[in-house]
Amino acid sequence: MLSGLMNFLRACFRPKSDQYSHTSLDTGGRQDGLLWYKDTGQHVNGEFSMAVVQANNLLEDQSQLESGCLSLNELGPYGTFVGVYDGHGGPETSRFINEHLFQHLKRFTSEQQTISVDVIRKAYQATEEGFLSLVTKQWPMKPQIAAVGSCCLVGVICGGTLYVANLGDSRAVLGRAVKATGEVLAIQLSAEHNVCIESVRQELQSLHPDDSQIVVLKHNVWRVKGLIQGSARRLVKTALKEAANKREMRYSDLKKIDRGVRRHFHDDITVIVVFLDSNLVSGASSVKGPNLSVKGGGVSLRPNILAPCATPTEAGST
Repeated sequence: MLSGLMNFLRACFRPKSDQYSHTSLDTGGRQDGLLWYKDTGQHVNGEFSMAVVQANNLLEDQSQLESGCLSLNELGPYGTFVGVYDGHGGPETSRFINEHLFQHLKRFTSEQQTISVDVIRKAYQATEEGFLSLVTKQWPMKPQIAAVGSCCLVGVICGGTLYVANLGDSRAVLGRAVKATGEVLAIQLSAEHNVCIESVRQELQSLHPDDSQIVVLKHNVWRVKGLIQGSARRLVKTALKEAANKREMRYSDLKKIDRGVRRHFHDDITVIVVFLDSNLVSGASSVKGPNLSVKGGGVSLRPNILAPCATPTEAGST
């Protein structure tokens, strides 16, 4: 499957040139029906491309690319942060992560004056604690918030090092060019947390010994609490075409199906492709450049039908 994935990457994204001038701050994307995309943009380590296909009535996937200063004091270090948050049961958790995780990372980077595994781990923990606090506050009025959640896949490029952190079943893949053949070698960087994997089920059962329903086999599929299974996502167009083929319909007809109904054919899909220029990666942590912030989009809905986001007061509790 990884070889097919890399074929798609080569088709959908190629760097424009060998030289980059970081003067463009264009953060906008384009909308084509339920597809939101940004074909190409520049970050301090190279170029990037993003695409989001919405299937749910409310987009449950959230994503972001942040480039420039990775701390609060604008003194560096400098690099690129990429996050993909695959929500389930609703958009609340993924939206919360999208608004808070990077800010926590900047705070801990400022305190330790560097990016490290410990900084990323603390940012994850602070974000989780903040959302649990929000759930506690909202649960009496909105009990369904206790059933939402999100995967969380993050990549940070800083000081010539690529850090990858993952909770859930999203996937980070590194494409490495083979000079001798011109091919691209696919290397999976993240480990998936999916209850179809026996070791993951055993870990959950050991962490929740008093809950006999923590993992349940439902319709021949293992699920957490009978609700969440999680599956590896295919890349955007590949996934849509496969969904169409399964229903024996044309890809062009699938694209005409509106959100909500579209969820019967496929889930929300998010892809971020990041090209790393080795000349820029090696020295980018100390080179000051403009800050860039891009967040994956979806179909705009009226404010009164969007799921609530954390208020400034609630965000401050983290």
